[in-house]
Amino acid sequence: MDVTQRTPALRLEDLERGFTQGDRRIDVLTKACATFYPGETVALLGPSGAGKSTLLHIAGLLEKPDAGRVLINDADCGTMNDNERTRLRRMEVGFVYQFHHLLPEFSALENVMLPQLVLGLTKDEATARAKALLDPLGLAERWDHRPTELSGGEQQRVAIARAVANQPKVLLADEPTGNLDPHTAEKVFDELMRLVREEGVAAVIATHNLDLAARMNRVLRLTDGLLVEEEVAVVEGAS
Repeated sequence: MDVTQRTPALRLEDLERGFTQGDRRIDVLTKACATFYPGETVALLGPSGAGKSTLLHIAGLLEKPDAGRVLINDADCGTMNDNERTRLRRMEVGFVYQFHHLLPEFSALENVMLPQLVLGLTKDEATARAKALLDPLGLAERWDHRPTELSGGEQQRVAIARAVANQPKVLLADEPTGNLDPHTAEKVFDELMRLVREEGVAAVIATHNLDLAARMNRVLRLTDGLLVEEEVAVVEGAS
């Protein structure tokens, strides 16, 4: 995929983030830089505790870095007030977590409608968009089911549909298949990749699964606070 001539959906510039434990300072991110383009999938690798979730939270405007800049669609998020950041996050960023975090009192359809209603779409508009997303995911017969009535794979597919419901520029996924059995994980991953291509969203996916990472466009490894790009072929050969 030739993305170099396209406008980045997300840029991370010299991000720094650290925490204090007792009298010790732990630096999680140190000058972390990366650029992500529409329609591409990027695997984010690193051991547990390396800071992958922290990086995703900063990229998704859930946390602020100690230093550095986050730019979404060329908008410098560091210059925004809290209300502006919240609105940008709702409009331009989608999240998928290891656990689906669906609202238990609402149906699958309603869970996908809700983010759209928050942005001001009408009920009819939100319903049509939700059905258009859920149908290709094999959930046309499950619209009225609540999360407890869905399998783990079905719940995660609803979560993916919810994440792209507002047509975000950036999709951030933190171990989105980590809680699923291998067969279900493969199916959910395939559907996630299809939606990324169709929606033209820049997807950053934290994972420990090297086989899945090897199927993405690029691989970044978080090492000593830095983001280092790896050759996909190297990951493919990993055991």
